[in-house]
Amino acid sequence: MVDALGVAVVGFGWMGRVHAQAYARVRHHYPHLALRPELVAVAEEVPGRAEEAAEQFGFASTTRDWREVAADPRVGAVSITAPNFLHREIAVAMAEAGKHIWIEKPVGLSTGDARAVADAVAAAGVQGAVGFNYRNAPAVEAARDLIATGGIGTVTHVRIRLFSDYAAHPESALTWRYERERGGSGVLGDLASHGVDLARFLLGDIASLTADTAIFLPERARPTAATAGHSRAAGGELGPVENEDYVNCLLRFASGARGVLEACRVSVGEQNNYGFEVHGTTGAVFWDFRRMNELGVSRGTGYQDQPVSTVYVGPGHGEFAAFQPGAANAMGYDDLKVVEAYRFLRSVAEGVPHGAGLPDAVHSAAVLEAMARSALSGGWVTPEVPA
Repeated sequence: MVDALGVAVVGFGWMGRVHAQAYARVRHHYPHLALRPELVAVAEEVPGRAEEAAEQFGFASTTRDWREVAADPRVGAVSITAPNFLHREIAVAMAEAGKHIWIEKPVGLSTGDARAVADAVAAAGVQGAVGFNYRNAPAVEAARDLIATGGIGTVTHVRIRLFSDYAAHPESALTWRYERERGGSGVLGDLASHGVDLARFLLGDIASLTADTAIFLPERARPTAATAGHSRAAGGELGPVENEDYVNCLLRFASGARGVLEACRVSVGEQNNYGFEVHGTTGAVFWDFRRMNELGVSRGTGYQDQPVSTVYVGPGHGEFAAFQPGAANAMGYDDLKVVEAYRFLRSVAEGVPHGAGLPDAVHSAAVLEAMARSALSGGWVTPEVPA
């Protein structure tokens, strides 16, 4: 018998929509999942947006106040896709109300916020999942397995890139994302958080780092109405951009490997250019999100002039078999969130965590804060991960 689990979504911008779609699709891909998510509530403060969500996705009720969701006995699990400055307050309240949480990264504005959410989840005995979706790509999981089994020898160095143009237009609206008080960091929280998670997922903990950051578009126009995604606000009153557009960082891993992580939100000509190159003593592995279902792999005994082969992931890699029957059939971004929903719901059903969780968010936040400290000091910094 399959048990129903009432779920709610708090914050219904683009990411809230992605979560709702993942809940709607998850049992299509995982028919043996022990829980059946039911969309019982959606909370969104922008007038009319929750009602639109209910009409499209079938939420049973709507509200503009997330506190009503915390008090709703029908709700057993909550997706938190609200802006960063609300993450801690909402997540702690939901955990204390006994609700499992699936929360988007970076989980607040600081390591302290992420730690507070992790502690609340642990104290309440509920499950917590975090939206580090790129690690869910079957090719990324295949790369991790290749690295872990010595398929490219001992890892020597890695380069991780996350370049995008979502904030490149000078008329992009000055939303909460560009404010320290509500957005926290800029490209660190938006993109580099994913890079840190990929680095740890593939190679383990980061021992020390040195970083540099920059703001390339120092002013943007204030929006005159509610915004969603990366809206424009031509002609509005100009205000200062308070957080970074760009970061580059040198990494030293606990394993002894070295790394480079670079992220930018204003890279004209780059659309979701995310990926990594991992080099070892006998080979290398390459991944590009824009060709999500492929890996470039070099391995063997040639060393010099050793070729790179393209490997198409298939049913034997990660969760690929839940979506496609054979190698080289494409999966997309939204499928990664379905995988995330599955692992979250499986965690709830079994009472043990599966996939990225709050400890991963705490580690990521600590590394991001180390980057910020290094950018100010100009020196090498050790991430301070709270116990």
